[in-house]
Amino acid sequence: MSFVKIAETGMIPVGEKKSFPLEGKTVLLVNVDGSIYALDNRCPHMGGALSGGDLEGATLSCPRHGAKFDVRTGKNVGDAKLAFIQVKVGDAKVFPVKVEGTDILVELTHQF
Repeated sequence: MSFVKIAETGMIPVGEKKSFPLEGKTVLLVNVDGSIYALDNRCPHMGGALSGGDLEGATLSCPRHGAKFDVRTGKNVGDAKLAFIQVKVGDAKVFPVKVEGTDILVELTHQF
């Protein structure tokens, strides 16, 4: 697969996130301390839009049920909660990112 330009660095300030359409899907770009990370905008639990979640450092929470993910790796760092029940959630899908000048390029993988 090849890298595709999705945005420019000035579009995502440090500590912010923004979703972008790409090849019929939605990719969420997150700026953590000046480094850009890309992940599928859908929570692996029930498909909630992660772009609506809270970002604290490198941890992003799903707005639907509170599952938490490390945006650098996609690893689940806090399971979802339904009422008083803890629910196991898989990892978020992440994608390789390159920054060339001010261009942010993302490589979509076969799992997208």
